[in-house]
Amino acid sequence: MSIFTHVCVGTNDLARARVFYDDVLGKLGYKRIADLGDNGSIWGEDGPAFFVLKPGNGLPATYANGGTISFVSPSRVAINAFHASALAHGGQDEGLPGPRGIAPNAYAAYVRDPDGNKLAAYCFKP
Repeated sequence: MSIFTHVCVGTNDLARARVFYDDVLGKLGYKRIADLGDNGSIWGEDGPAFFVLKPGNGLPATYANGGTISFVSPSRVAINAFHASALAHGGQDEGLPGPRGIAPNAYAAYVRDPDGNKLAAYCFKP
């Protein structure tokens, strides 16, 4: 069980973010479950979990320096697809798919979305 009710990142281009996250998170088995008009969208598996919003204060969205949002992946194959999809949609590589030494069987990839938010996908299955 997660300790979070949801995670949210900002965007300066909602249309681009929707295309990016529909495909990238789709590779991990998540889907867009709601749109909030011109303000944002919500993705999840069974309920709202990941929000992409235009900042409520009207200022440009920025990313957290040192922050990373990591998604659960059902498989290593899905991580490879997540990484490739992110790059195909204007994301930047921040760590190629492969083993990670943080835990037994850890396999992950890191990317940045077009707004600069750092994302990862992890699988801990052998």
